[in-house]
Amino acid sequence: MAKIVVTSTGTDVGKTVFSAGLCGLIGADYWKPLQSGLAGNVPNPEARTDVAPTPESDRAEVARLSGARTHPEAYMLSQPLSPHRAAELDGVDIDADRLSPPDADDLVIEGAGGALVPITRRMLFADLFAQWQLPVVLVASTGLGTISHSLSALESLRARKVPVLGVAFIGEDNSDNMATIGQIGQVKVLGRLPVLPTMDRDRLSAAMTANFDPKDFA
Repeated sequence: MAKIVVTSTGTDVGKTVFSAGLCGLIGADYWKPLQSGLAGNVPNPEARTDVAPTPESDRAEVARLSGARTHPEAYMLSQPLSPHRAAELDGVDIDADRLSPPDADDLVIEGAGGALVPITRRMLFADLFAQWQLPVVLVASTGLGTISHSLSALESLRARKVPVLGVAFIGEDNSDNMATIGQIGQVKVLGRLPVLPTMDRDRLSAAMTANFDPKDFA
């Protein structure tokens, strides 16, 4: 049984694409507890119970790119902001007790943004990960600035005693950046997902199989 949390060094690194690829690689379900930025698609910002993913959600994108079974979000919020602020603007009180992973033998859990994104004004995602005590994969870019961002995220996770499985990179080949993060951060480099000119299920699956070992996620 494998339950793995996917976080990143920041927004727009490629965490959702990697999560989809990982679901396909290890045959896991997918869950994102908090989704924000769905203005016009959230008639009720509280938990959704419908089976089908909401259009334009990360859940819908993962389903498209992996074919994985997906689980409804605990909260869906309308504004494209950090969950704590999006919830405030929607008039929603986020209850940490509702942020418990669903039952699934194999599950990929995607956080929102980076490891230190606030869920509420009293809880960061890294705090929630510490409660779960599930292995975390840090998704990082390969480009300029990634060394500091990655090492900062790793320190934040480890300060809370969050088990870190390794770092997965996305971007053009930059072997020195990747090796430096692995060495200084004392963390396993899991692989690198190249930028794909066309993103679909078959191409993503092939790229994940070529660049990552499923045994690293067992």
